[in-house]
Amino acid sequence: MISFLDLKKVNEPYKKAFQEKMEAVLDNGWYILGKEVKAFETSFAAYCDAKYCIGVGNGLDALVLIFKGYIQLGKLKRGDEVIVPANTYIASILAILQADLVPVLVEPKLETYNLNPDLIQSEITPKTKAILVVHLYGQLAEMDAINKIADVNNLLVVEDAAQSHGALLAKSKKSKVKSRNAQAYSFYPGKNLGALGDGGAITTNDAELAKILFSLRNYGSEVKYYNDFVGMNSRLDELQAAFLNVKLPNLDAENEQRRDIAKRYLAEIKNKKIVLPFWDFSNNHVFHLFVIRTPNRNDLQAYLLENGIQTMIHYPVPPYKQKAFPQWNDLSFPITEKIHNEVLSLPISPALSAEEVNFVIEVINKY
Repeated sequence: MISFLDLKKVNEPYKKAFQEKMEAVLDNGWYILGKEVKAFETSFAAYCDAKYCIGVGNGLDALVLIFKGYIQLGKLKRGDEVIVPANTYIASILAILQADLVPVLVEPKLETYNLNPDLIQSEITPKTKAILVVHLYGQLAEMDAINKIADVNNLLVVEDAAQSHGALLAKSKKSKVKSRNAQAYSFYPGKNLGALGDGGAITTNDAELAKILFSLRNYGSEVKYYNDFVGMNSRLDELQAAFLNVKLPNLDAENEQRRDIAKRYLAEIKNKKIVLPFWDFSNNHVFHLFVIRTPNRNDLQAYLLENGIQTMIHYPVPPYKQKAFPQWNDLSFPITEKIHNEVLSLPISPALSAEEVNFVIEVINKY
């Protein structure tokens, strides 16, 4: 059986270094916001070409804290509207709601699965104050077009970059920061840069926002027992930061391994029943997921499993069709629903061998 994602195999090369880091953290005796967190924040900010990195508990908290930070700065207020893709993972929607803001769902492009810039302007109202861009599956959204819309309408641009660690703007060989405002990252174990538990971070070039975020993540406190804001307890764990410090130097190389597998899938999968993902072969895609589409998704998934290939569905139900949101269940977004009904994610990770890639291609071509 080819696992969809074998995390034990992914992390095996780091086992010795992880053990050494665990001993170092234990021996140091400082377990919250210690030197490992500080080192990771410094390194990840540099990696992202950002001035500031704020380590937090997880990717959802990263998004919530960005919105709450802007509320503290007076750039957002309760009830403001935030444009967000209709086909995103539910965390993007939850973050907007948990900050007492209002999500406005917009269809993605069928080709890229990312927010369609052509549909944003018609959804903007006097209450619209931000766009939450989601770089779904590891491919950057069309940031030039989205930033232009934001400029014209004086909107904030916040990015859910939970799946796009290391992705570069298509027209740039340097910049990993995709907007002027803030990016939220997740280090959930399955991510391209994954910890051994939950973890997240915010990157930004905004000194004023960063100052508030460092406080908000720590109970709204800069000085212990003195609280300036109504904050949260959402701090990147010292041990997880230590693990991330081990893995970060290899992230670009591992992303390149993912691209190499993607190139093979794109070139060698030849089946008219299957729609392959769009990619312009720039570094704007880090292939957190390799997502194909077919109207016969369940049949294909069963066939692949019978032949020893595990796949996943990202995601079977759109956020607005979830039981958690009965007020939205009657909404209809045809492109989003087509995506959710047809997508299937193939195995793709640095742990996948050439022989396993060969087998996946061979079996799919026989379907």
